[in-house]
Amino acid sequence: MSKAQGDRRSAVFVIDDDTSVRESLEALFRMVGHEVEAFASTADFLKSKLPEVARCLVLDIRLPGISGLDFQADLAKANIQIPIVFITGHGDIPMTVKAMKAGAVEFLTKPFRDQDMLDAVHTALERDRARRQRDEGDAVLRAAYETLTEREREVMTLVTTGLMNKQIAAQLGLAEITVKLHRANGTRKMRARSLAELVKMSQSLGITGEKP
Repeated sequence: MSKAQGDRRSAVFVIDDDTSVRESLEALFRMVGHEVEAFASTADFLKSKLPEVARCLVLDIRLPGISGLDFQADLAKANIQIPIVFITGHGDIPMTVKAMKAGAVEFLTKPFRDQDMLDAVHTALERDRARRQRDEGDAVLRAAYETLTEREREVMTLVTTGLMNKQIAAQLGLAEITVKLHRANGTRKMRARSLAELVKMSQSLGITGEKP
């Protein structure tokens, strides 16, 4: 069994103006259980609604109109996050380097081995699956942060800079017992089990070291 056969709830998109290549890749990906959609152009792909599952794009580097590299840049500008596996019949080193620096998962030259393609797609799908898990975690974290009062946010910010309760109390003009109360409430709402975990949460939220 190939790595790709272990993937669940995944979608692979193919953009290539060569009908035979599209049909061959569709058959290959369906054989290992992926949902597949193939397009002859980037314009057709953009009309498609992307499913909310782990997904990736197999993209020909040379297409009529816009190049694969330019389309990669356009997707990034539009914040359309989808890992890309590039394929080409005539690649070169500068082109490969540019694609990989821009975040491509792999750059395969035609004719490529089926297993190389399946491995590249597996890697791409795992990358997208991991991103989705991070995004879900960030959303939960942000929702928890939104339940904090303004004062609890201020205390949390100062706590994660390393200040002690009495220092925070002096800075905010509060009694130390009040700071302790806000700190305890904020920690409970954030479901942080330790100061170290609270610091990591603050870093993920981008609030460490400055007042909200």
